[in-house]
Amino acid sequence: MLYSIQLPLSSDIVQKLHAGDEVRLNGVIWTARDAAHKRLIETLDAGQKLPLDLADQLIYFVGPSPAKPGHVIGAAGPTTSGRMDSWSPRLMKECGLRGMMGKGGRSAEVVDAMKENGCVYFAAVGGAGALLAESIVKCEVFCYDDLGTEAIHRLEVKDFPAIVAIDAQGNSLYVAD
Repeated sequence: MLYSIQLPLSSDIVQKLHAGDEVRLNGVIWTARDAAHKRLIETLDAGQKLPLDLADQLIYFVGPSPAKPGHVIGAAGPTTSGRMDSWSPRLMKECGLRGMMGKGGRSAEVVDAMKENGCVYFAAVGGAGALLAESIVKCEVFCYDDLGTEAIHRLEVKDFPAIVAIDAQGNSLYVAD
């Protein structure tokens, strides 16, 4: 099935997606890699408010490269999602994170948290960062600019292609039946 999805993600949309569905994402996506995830968790540990509201949002595990003149963004291919596994369950449970996107499988703990919190994991095509960048119409550093490419960016996307790799019921393209 092919879905055109307007972000942010609603619980209803997430629940009707199935592993293997193709999607075209439209709206705002947030970027965050290892360093940004670590800082988000440190902020929560300190009892402070996060710099962005993650409820119903989608985090793309990417560190975009700098834009060439005349371009919105450089290459924007996914990074390995498993590197965020130690932080993702907490962001789902405490912050209402509704979607994640990257490449590769996720741990059993992350999949369990996805089922408990109604979250979906999208796979973006690795090695196609320049092609994926064509679907990004705006890019701006939102916070943690001292982290360079690992800062949290606010991306506006139009028809960004992805596949539902793990759905909110725990069905996964990475696990054989």
